[in-house]
Amino acid sequence: MEDDRLLLARLSDASPVFTPGLWHLPGGGIDPGEQPVEALTRELLEETGLELVGAHLLDARTYSAQRNGISWSLTALFYAASLKGGAPTVTEAEGSTEAAVWVPLRDIRDTAVLSPPAADATHMLDRSKAMLTATR
Repeated sequence: MEDDRLLLARLSDASPVFTPGLWHLPGGGIDPGEQPVEALTRELLEETGLELVGAHLLDARTYSAQRNGISWSLTALFYAASLKGGAPTVTEAEGSTEAAVWVPLRDIRDTAVLSPPAADATHMLDRSKAMLTATR
C-alpha cells in the first residue's frame, strides 16, 4: 500500500492458479531454499519492476483453487512493503502477470475483479484503517 493505494498485478493467460484477467497481489511461489522475503523481493521485481526496501508480515491465509484440472492448496503470506519509487512495469517475459498498477483503495469497489487473496487484502486494509481511526 502506498498513500492509500494498493499495488495490483493483472493475471495473464499463463496464470496457473487464478483466472486470467483478475487483479492479484504481486507475488508467487517460493523456490526451494528461498526465504519468503527473498521470494517477495524476486517476485516484485519480476512482476512490477519495483525494488523492495522493507517488508513486515501482516497475515497468512490458506486458499483452495482449481484450474485446468489441477487442485491447488496455497498458503499466502501478506506483507506491508516499502518499495523504491518508480512506475510499475512487468519485467518477466511470458509470466503470469500482464500488467501492474497502483490502484487507489477508494476505486476498488467491485471485488469480483480481484483474486481471492487480493479481495482479502482489501478487507485487511479496510479493517486496519478502521482500527487506526478508532485509536486516534
